[in-house]
Amino acid sequence: MNCVLKTLCTVCLAFGVAWGREVTVPAGPLLRVEGQSVALPCSVTNYEGPREQDFDWMVVRGDTDMDTVQIISTFDASFTDVSLRERVASGDILIKRLADNKVELGIKEVKVTDSATYRCKTPSTDTQIVGNYAADVELRVIPNSLVVEPRTPAAVIPEGGTVGLFCNASWDHTLGTQLSVTWSARKGVATLEDLLTFGPDGAVVVTDTAAQRYASGGLRLDLHRKGTYGLVLTGAVPADQGVYVCTVREWTREGGTFYKLQQKRTDIGHVSITPTAQSLNISAHGSTALTTGDTLTLSCLVGADDYSILGLEVAWLTAGSRVLARMDRDGVVSNGSGTDPVAAAGLKRVREGEFRLVVPAMETSDAGMYLCQVRAWARLSGGGWYQAAEKTSNQLQVRVTHLEVSNHVCVKRTAALSGSKTTQQDLRKRDEDSERQKRRRERKRQSSREGEHRFQRALLGPGHARLPVNSPGLECQRDQRPRTNRDNPAAISCRASWSASLGVSGLTRVPGPPRPAWAPGLMPWPSEEPLTFKLRLLQTGEMDLGEYTCSVSTWSPARSGGWDSTVDQQTPAFKLSFATKSPTLSVVARRVREATSSGATFEMSCQVMAENLRSPAYSVLIHAQVTPSAPQRRIASLSPESVVRLEDWSEPGRQDSVVLLRTGPHEFSFRLQGVQVSDRGFYSCEVGAWTKQPGETDWTKAVRGVSNKVQISFDHTGPSFGISISSDTTSVYPWETAKMECAMSVSGTPPNPDDMVFELRWFLTRLRGADDPVLLATMDRHGVVKRGPRNDSSDVSLERSGPHSYRLSLYSAQDSDTGEYHCAATPWIRSPATGSWSQAPALTSARVFLNVKFALWDSMKLPLLFGVCAAAFMGLLSLLLGLICTRCCCRSTSYTPRPRTKLMELEMD
Repeated sequence: MNCVLKTLCTVCLAFGVAWGREVTVPAGPLLRVEGQSVALPCSVTNYEGPREQDFDWMVVRGDTDMDTVQIISTFDASFTDVSLRERVASGDILIKRLADNKVELGIKEVKVTDSATYRCKTPSTDTQIVGNYAADVELRVIPNSLVVEPRTPAAVIPEGGTVGLFCNASWDHTLGTQLSVTWSARKGVATLEDLLTFGPDGAVVVTDTAAQRYASGGLRLDLHRKGTYGLVLTGAVPADQGVYVCTVREWTREGGTFYKLQQKRTDIGHVSITPTAQSLNISAHGSTALTTGDTLTLSCLVGADDYSILGLEVAWLTAGSRVLARMDRDGVVSNGSGTDPVAAAGLKRVREGEFRLVVPAMETSDAGMYLCQVRAWARLSGGGWYQAAEKTSNQLQVRVTHLEVSNHVCVKRTAALSGSKTTQQDLRKRDEDSERQKRRRERKRQSSREGEHRFQRALLGPGHARLPVNSPGLECQRDQRPRTNRDNPAAISCRASWSASLGVSGLTRVPGPPRPAWAPGLMPWPSEEPLTFKLRLLQTGEMDLGEYTCSVSTWSPARSGGWDSTVDQQTPAFKLSFATKSPTLSVVARRVREATSSGATFEMSCQVMAENLRSPAYSVLIHAQVTPSAPQRRIASLSPESVVRLEDWSEPGRQDSVVLLRTGPHEFSFRLQGVQVSDRGFYSCEVGAWTKQPGETDWTKAVRGVSNKVQISFDHTGPSFGISISSDTTSVYPWETAKMECAMSVSGTPPNPDDMVFELRWFLTRLRGADDPVLLATMDRHGVVKRGPRNDSSDVSLERSGPHSYRLSLYSAQDSDTGEYHCAATPWIRSPATGSWSQAPALTSARVFLNVKFALWDSMKLPLLFGVCAAAFMGLLSLLLGLICTRCCCRSTSYTPRPRTKLMELEMD
């Protein structure tokens, strides 16, 4: 029986505990990061009494009740301990009711000293004390040791290139937390889009938009260095252009799952993808004036940012779209076939970016327009190729002329010239000699053509004079440009010709008397043809100017042996003079260092190319424009004596930020350090070439040139500002005080308050709608106030009334203070990374109108009132004094009876 009773009691006790009050908190310990917000929920179930329950929160720092500190309660406002009242009053510690039986203890910015055991307790409303009325949870607060720093990638990447997105993350890993890194992209005005997440616990999560690219190898992780997390994007396309962001999150395990402690996000940088079609440049060059049988050589020059990531397919075509030769991106050459001479064209890669077309044995039918067509292929991330661009070069007009050679032999003339009798055997022998000489000339002509690159090409005149038929003649072939530049070589050719009936195959050239030694600067030039002789003058000068003639002597065999001079011919003289060429100057500007953010350094180089100038000196002037059509602003100049001067640079505190120097004989460098938002725009170089005349000391400007424009453009990622103005009144009376307030608003991501200051200026416009404001007072970013000059009896003061508000007080207002008031502010932001201050665009507020009244009645009513009151008072006082005097001072005490005497007549008076 006793055992049965004990069993029933045990069952009832267990049932009561199971159905009694139960207070629950999260299972600890809970790990949180210093400076983050913490929420500790607490709920109660299986209770009796009212539906809404009260909760008390306490912190336990020891084993005794003395170590328990009361935090906050939903029932008693005075429950908080003295040591925590300030934090509770400021809202740093608060209690929030989530339901009738559930509350949440919140700490906005938890500290390391807040690490302790927190106890949630509910006062009893049950009829019986059954269950638990308090629950404890341990909170551990660790220092905020997570630091995230980006590694800025290259700002401009060619299409098909590789982009490395790296960020460095460090934290105290001994605390048992883990990191995850997420790479995101913001393209244009679109929202941030995640690409790939690594971690925690080594997991890799790829979004749907990047899954295919990651599977094909276009996205890959680079985790070779400790603390550096990288995502490499290969096969870049123009759609990849945008701002890339790195987000690092710190995690801890709670209840078998990961709980996010904190996250920090930083911009890696803006990446611009240059399309291949934009960077690809094609040009064709080569010698286009040929004769029949010559070899055509044309070069196709291909310019690109990076040849290693491109596959080039080059084809040479004629104007009729006939393909002469083609080279695919693997280097395999294909061309026409058959008996067409052009079908034997060859195409080869001379060096990187240069492809040469070689067509042997040109004919007149091969003349026409030739052009080069290039297709650029970029590799996909999956290994395939796609055509990125296709361009065609300039057309080259190839001209092929036919040279006719006369091979007729006049036996009669030969006999007459030799002076001997001609037999049939002599004719046969002469024919054989003629054939041998013809073959010898052909070999010599071929050798001369092969060595053509070693000699200067002579440009021959259009016509010549021949002697009568059957007589030897002489012609002088002049250069098409008989004028030459000083110190340049000049070539003069002299051609001996015979009539067509005689032909060239029967000629025999015999050297005459011994030639004199050649003077310095003069030398004979090897002939390209058997009957052409040239004279070349090296380093021409004033002494070489004049008239030149060519004298040729013809020699024939004498009967007694030896040679006799038969004919002497001399060409007409022609004049040799210096060519008059105008000097030219071209300037090319290129970006050396790009400014990607405020505070960075911008550098550009100006390359000068001059022609027809002798020992010039250069002056450089740097121009800046907000837009290409806006007026130009002169930044800095460099004189021919290399003296640097700042021109329209209106920022005295940044004079050392502008650098202009000479880096080479024909190259100059311009550097702008600490770029501000106001520096964005287009920059160009204006270069002037200066020369000195012999015997003079002053420079004379010969020619000038202006370069292309280089743009400074970066996104202003800082906060945006707004400005507003308010006044306590719109009208005041003279000698009263008016107060106006100018307030700045910050939107976006606000910087640290210590890293943001304002410059303020107050203006007054006396005529409504006019545009001639008067400066009243200014406050610089260091807080120094300066007032403008004033001739009135009123006074103004400027003071800071709040973190972002400034108050202007107008004392002893006068009628001259009537008008429109407005304020202008210039924000300054300090970069946390470099510590340099950058200037944001200036802000101008709206205008408020202040009227100083002058009412006649308002100015005279008080004097009139005082006068009327004084007059009334004096009148009453006079009446009162008169009454008193008549009653008290002049009154008779005896009674005088009224006389009864009748009036006398007027005559008796």
